[in-house]
Amino acid sequence: MRTRSSLVTLGVLALVLTGCSHEAGPTPGPNPGTPGPDALPIKLDALSADACYRSPQTQLPSGCEKYVTEAGGTVGSVHQRAQAGKTVDRPLDAEATALDQAVNAFRGAGCTTVPSPGGACTKALTDIATAITAVKKQVDRQATTG
Repeated sequence: MRTRSSLVTLGVLALVLTGCSHEAGPTPGPNPGTPGPDALPIKLDALSADACYRSPQTQLPSGCEKYVTEAGGTVGSVHQRAQAGKTVDRPLDAEATALDQAVNAFRGAGCTTVPSPGGACTKALTDIATAITAVKKQVDRQATTG
């Protein structure tokens, strides 16, 4: 009798476990990844509204870390947009490289811990703002000329 009840218990347990395997819940969708080049004008508008863009000379470099991170995250989309046509948009691609270099200069100088404006960090912030302005002009030009 003991063997029979053990077998029944094992059978019930197997059925329960089998039934659960199909009820794991919703499966996650695909990873959305980074925004593509079509979202670039919106991203550039957001960056150009930031105080670190509008007045880089007076900003505390340590307070611009998020802005610089966002600017750095935009570089890939700019390169992607520059290479999206039949031919590479070399001026836009060059502006993406300039933006990347300015972001790297900010990071390389350790600006995320610098509490006062001036020096290499303010220069890097100014260079980032200049590069964003140039990218924005190129992207706006593409929008009007196709």
